[in-house]
Amino acid sequence: MADLHFELVTPDRQVMSEDVYMVVVPGTEGDSGIMAGHAPYMTTLKNGEISVYRSAGAAPEKIAVSGGFAEVGDKGLTILAESVEA
Repeated sequence: MADLHFELVTPDRQVMSEDVYMVVVPGTEGDSGIMAGHAPYMTTLKNGEISVYRSAGAAPEKIAVSGGFAEVGDKGLTILAESVEA
């Protein structure tokens, strides 16, 4: 399966911009696993951790986020977080 383009941005900086296998997003209505080819989607974020899987079967990289929202579109997944602790 093709990789998912993932961008993580705060008001101050771009934290990450790369192709990954999957990202688990802590949405206010539950966690969502996002992979390449996911249908268009938008959710607000709850305070929690994003899990970034760089390849299939890899251990996730955990990134703490506070507030913001996530959007899946034609260009991949973009997360705009109020703050990030990497």
